[in-house]
Amino acid sequence: MPVTALEHVHVLCAEPHWHTIDFFSDLHLDSTQPATLQALQRYLQHSPAQALFILGDLFEAWPGDDAIDDAGEALNEAIVEALRALSEAGTRLHLMHGNRDFLLGEEFATRCGALLLPDPYVLTLPEWQFVLSHGDSLCTDDREYQTFRAQVRSAEWRRAFLGKPLPERKAIAHALRQKSEESKNEKLQHAQSYLMDLNAAATDDFLRDHGYATFIHGHTHHPATHDHLVDGIHVERWVLADWHEQRGEYLCWDGKRLQREALL
Repeated sequence: MPVTALEHVHVLCAEPHWHTIDFFSDLHLDSTQPATLQALQRYLQHSPAQALFILGDLFEAWPGDDAIDDAGEALNEAIVEALRALSEAGTRLHLMHGNRDFLLGEEFATRCGALLLPDPYVLTLPEWQFVLSHGDSLCTDDREYQTFRAQVRSAEWRRAFLGKPLPERKAIAHALRQKSEESKNEKLQHAQSYLMDLNAAATDDFLRDHGYATFIHGHTHHPATHDHLVDGIHVERWVLADWHEQRGEYLCWDGKRLQREALL
């Protein structure tokens, strides 16, 4: 969508030399998915992008930034080092929280050389505008999840949780992850998969509130491109792919158009 002036919205103006911008999300990295980590490392080593936006769920779970130096989780430090190498090579790195790694903090961002973005965020280019989000906040039909989301995003909950010892936090994160998977399977069994997708009316309101900008998000694990007609205006919504052992994919803006690029 061409550039629109916006008020009361977080806006980042692209730097003039950003000719290639990449977007991805939902890698859900953990020690059980070595192929996904290897795909990420290959991407980071060879990416020509001047800017990269990771739109949530880089990790399957994140119990707090002290996990970077957890001796039992070598994966975490390896990811930080790979991201920092990309940043030091000149790529501007941006991170957004997902529903699994919402406790990523400023220490993690600093050690990666990244900027931690609020959700949503508008990226403005001279010729185009994108609104970026993880996407889970628009799954408004799932009221149980939205209640949980509000709880764990509160400063009080965050302070209490991060005050616990790291092993206890890791155990809680593991239990929450299991509960999330059980809830997802139950919804699928009861033909309630719509609860895990974006609400159509909420999405149209979101697009209207953000100047009809092209919308890029993840979360649903259903990569697709949708056309929304909002107030007579056609607005594109690009859903990012989740990564797993058989697939890795990112979205690339080359200055003229968006296109999907496969990694695995």
